[in-house]
Amino acid sequence: MEAFFRTHAYLVEHTNAPVRRTLMDEIDWRDRMIGIRGSRGIGKTTFLLQYAKEHFDTRDHQCLYINMNNFYFQGRGICDFAGEFYRRGGRTLLIDQVFKQPNWSHELRQCFDYYPGLKIVFTGSSVMRMNEDYPELKGIAKSYSLRGFSFREYLNLMTGYKFKPYTLDEILKDHEYIIKHILPDTSPQKYFDDYLHHGFYPFFLENRNFSENLLKTMNMMTEVDILLIKQIELKYLSKIKKLFYQIAINGPKAPNISELAKDISTSRATVMNYIKYLAEARLVNIIYPVGEEFPKKPARVMLHNTNLQYVIYPMTFSEQDVMETFFVGTLKKDHKVNVGSKPGYYIIDGEHRFRICDADNRKVRYNNDITYARYNTEIGEGNKIPLWLFGFLY
Repeated sequence: MEAFFRTHAYLVEHTNAPVRRTLMDEIDWRDRMIGIRGSRGIGKTTFLLQYAKEHFDTRDHQCLYINMNNFYFQGRGICDFAGEFYRRGGRTLLIDQVFKQPNWSHELRQCFDYYPGLKIVFTGSSVMRMNEDYPELKGIAKSYSLRGFSFREYLNLMTGYKFKPYTLDEILKDHEYIIKHILPDTSPQKYFDDYLHHGFYPFFLENRNFSENLLKTMNMMTEVDILLIKQIELKYLSKIKKLFYQIAINGPKAPNISELAKDISTSRATVMNYIKYLAEARLVNIIYPVGEEFPKKPARVMLHNTNLQYVIYPMTFSEQDVMETFFVGTLKKDHKVNVGSKPGYYIIDGEHRFRICDADNRKVRYNNDITYARYNTEIGEGNKIPLWLFGFLY
């Protein structure tokens, strides 16, 4: 146990979160069982360690961080380890990559039942559906999603400012007022293109080739997050990867399910399931018309975030594709996103109609019933809002 405390102290002392994530204040830390879901590379480990750093002294053995990658846990279960930690006075156990442990959900349930004074915070993959796949945790584990950097978080990191997030209603009603309090301090447009290229994943801060690192992460998402957790045989991995590549190079549009099924030599139903798994792994976003959902054919499939677009070769996307990908990705965190009646149009929460368009496009005919999220501009007026401001939603 002492070895784990030494590792914990070292990791916490050397943790330096560049940006305090908004999720830290959204979680109700009074709950006894908290799950943090998220895709690879978005900072779940740093998030756990930052929580420990904010709330506990490193010499305080009431809190302990452990990682299920440690081979020690191949011979010892979570509940057994948690019991020893609890008897030694431990009260908060932070478990990273919990899905690496067999029967982890049953063991967490036992911890909850056996040790009423113990809080467990665990991280897992975005493909883990808490309520559907792990009924033993239903009602006791509160699940939260950690996403990559928002444009606001990236801008704060790059400039040193502490711009706050805004709700969608605040942006729609007060965007002109909000922008007046941002532009005097910095020029968001100067940072926006860099964010679209590499600002979503925190590991852009590491001294490594970002594109190669992201490609490695994307492969791990398919090889581990999808195959391991969904218990898919290894022989089908190449089909999933090929499907993802075809979707990526086709750009944001309605997929031809029959053609994709033919390309990867499988059934239409299997293609639909694979697309769903890619969405759960946060490699793609699936968009439907209002009132429709899986298993119906999507109206549009696009990459989950713009960073992914820049590492797919050959790059076939347009500026419009990038901006729509950004808009959908940032809105989907807290809102229902559906396609509109025409390309470039979206319906948010079943009521707000948006069009994503270039501010320099003089052919656009503006309609008072539509909100225009415009790129290539820093300012807005009336129902015309600069697209970058939607990056302040979290």
